Amino acid sequence: MPFYSPPSGHKGPSPSNQPSPGLEKVEKLLDEVTGRLDQLEKQKEKLNELRDQYLEKLEKASGLSRQEAREIILEEAQKYYSADLAKIIEQTHQDYQARGDELAREIIISSMLHGATDYTAEYTVSTVTLPNEGVKGSIIGKEGRNIAAFEKATGVEIEIEEGNTLRLSSFDPIRREIARRSLEFLIKDSRITPSRIEEIVSQTRKSLDNILVDEGRKICAACGVYNLHPDLVKTIGRYRFRFSYGQNLGIHTIEETKIGVQIAHELSMSEDQIQLVRLGCLLHDIGKVVTDEEGTHVQLGVQLLKKFDLPDLAVNAVAEHHEDKPFSSNISRIVWVSDAISGSRPGARYEPHEAYVKRLKQIEEIGRAFPEVSEVYAFQAGRDVRVLVKPEMISDSELTLLVSKIKQKLEKEAQYVGQIKVTGIREVRATDITKAK
Repeated sequence: MPFYSPPSGHKGPSPSNQPSPGLEKVEKLLDEVTGRLDQLEKQKEKLNELRDQYLEKLEKASGLSRQEAREIILEEAQKYYSADLAKIIEQTHQDYQARGDELAREIIISSMLHGATDYTAEYTVSTVTLPNEGVKGSIIGKEGRNIAAFEKATGVEIEIEEGNTLRLSSFDPIRREIARRSLEFLIKDSRITPSRIEEIVSQTRKSLDNILVDEGRKICAACGVYNLHPDLVKTIGRYRFRFSYGQNLGIHTIEETKIGVQIAHELSMSEDQIQLVRLGCLLHDIGKVVTDEEGTHVQLGVQLLKKFDLPDLAVNAVAEHHEDKPFSSNISRIVWVSDAISGSRPGARYEPHEAYVKRLKQIEEIGRAFPEVSEVYAFQAGRDVRVLVKPEMISDSELTLLVSKIKQKLEKEAQYVGQIKVTGIREVRATDITKAK
């Protein structure tokens, strides 16, 4: 189709022989645009040359290169806006921290609800239910000979109460357990005589290992841990007869394990990691039932566990559950949190507030009795004592001797469970004041 079509009847030249005016105009405009683009390109090159010349002059005048000047400008800009940036960063950090704390509380509260266990306070008494009132006479015996033989053989006191119950009283839970099992067997056997009592108590005492293994298996099963070494299971069985301020170690361990496993589930941990949490919670306090060696229950527990082929993460959780060492894994953190929840929840442990305060005050007063001491602070329920001394009265070498003296006095006079760590601190300061103008 032609660019221009003349009207009908036109006698002029044909389009093929003469260019149309419209096409000439377009070509003229294209030439003008092309010329202007060439001019702009030349102006651009000239401006670039001028810019380079000015930059060279600025470099010579300032004595700085372009890179150095750029860094200075960026640094100044950073200083100018640093306060605003700091506010934004701090606000973002607070927002994330608040959200993180909220999520952590939700996880812990949910885990506490899943880990709650029935709690029965046990201190120094066990109870035996009798089939009928007539059995009391057989237990007491003629002129009290049977009850006297039983108390002598077991080292446990029998308290006769109204109704069909007896109370066995002793500070040693293993003695009470031997006495309870012996008495229950004697009641079923119905042959209660001094000689028979001695025989049954002796047999029950010899079967103590079986009792411990049986209790250990129950605790392990409740925690979901199996296939442990028999010697380790027997040691775990001692949990059933260990108490701390009225809280049974076996019940505490089961409760802690339930809480720890629930936290691990909330954090979407793998099955292998959850199993390590179970193992760490089960074994975290095993050092408390090691009575034939000296050391803290953390040290004793780690020493014992190293004798068995256990995963390093589980052993580390035991070593770190009182923050004696920095946490090396999330397994250790979960064990620590679970232990704190189970041990500190209301009703878990029993100690009168007045007795607790009195014990801590006694520990601090023993340390303050030395003239070189300026202040004493007891932490960790009295297990950690910090002693601040007067630097002008004692040297660094004498500080070691003072700490040893305080330790010896605490061993003689203080009432405490486990061990007390004494740390002496000597701080020297120099101060001077200028003259007033």
